Amino acid sequence: MRIVQLMNTRYGRRVAVVQEPDLLLVHGFESVYALAVASLDQGTSLENLIRESTSHERLPYDEVYAGTSDWQLLPAADHPLDPRFCMVSGTGLTHQASAENRQKMHDAQAESQLTDSMKIYQWGVEGGKPAPGQIGTQPEWFYKGNGSVLKAHNATLKVPCYGQDGGEEPELAAIYLNSREGTPYRLGFATANEFSDHIMEKQNYLYLAPSKIRNCAIGPELVLTDAIADLSGQVAIERNGQTLWEKAIKTGENNMAHSLQNLEYHHFKYPNHRLPLDLHVHFLGADAFSFGENIALRAQDVMMVQWEGMGRALRNTLAVDTQPEVPIQIRKL
Repeated sequence: MRIVQLMNTRYGRRVAVVQEPDLLLVHGFESVYALAVASLDQGTSLENLIRESTSHERLPYDEVYAGTSDWQLLPAADHPLDPRFCMVSGTGLTHQASAENRQKMHDAQAESQLTDSMKIYQWGVEGGKPAPGQIGTQPEWFYKGNGSVLKAHNATLKVPCYGQDGGEEPELAAIYLNSREGTPYRLGFATANEFSDHIMEKQNYLYLAPSKIRNCAIGPELVLTDAIADLSGQVAIERNGQTLWEKAIKTGENNMAHSLQNLEYHHFKYPNHRLPLDLHVHFLGADAFSFGENIALRAQDVMMVQWEGMGRALRNTLAVDTQPEVPIQIRKL
């Protein structure tokens, strides 16, 4: 099942089920979050609740997707009332191509010397898929922000005035909701662009943390599935209406150094990541990105990410904040 979140200035927020070429509006729920909470409270599956609540009201998906409808797409999942109750995070170095790109970015002193990035990737290869009931190697982990950094399909992703670069990272994002008792539940997966500042990271790998605190995009669809063993996709950069760069990409557990179960354990092992009714958006790592092939993005470039079986492609335009960086005045109470 594929679903989207929508906003209309007159009717407010709604959820809709994708039934190509249409969207079927869901009655009684204004967000994926509300559906998930109700699913937990009622003891029913999310898919069953959506089926029971789907109406016969149809919207033409092509117009909504193109941005020409009165209905606008929202991020595939978010906290509808307060973004502070949504954590956006991720794990990197899960795919060999990404690890190799970072090996190049953080050149070792000798060709035979592995960088810390490649060491972490190899630790994942050796111990990232533990036997059932066992705990595997800890992956890299990073924080991107709260729910305020989430952007939708067609939204602009901005390089801030304090940034040095902005580049796409084509990924899957897993979406979770903690129950009222603090048990994490996975809702599904969304196509994602984990937008990052690669020039800042390249200066020194210890700048990885601030390079990740950027806006990012998920959507347009949330896919309620567990079938992510082997996914093929495409990432592309368009400039002035022409394809500047494109590449075939792979993801899914068969193409990763870690199992999904291992990534989930190492994210949710922290008690503060299991606070009741918090939403989590967790990026699962990239296979390739244009910066690794010496592509420098410019304002108005369009970033496209698509995965087979994950619905329509995610498209976002890059913008650059050209205002000068100025100090922030901190007042004393």
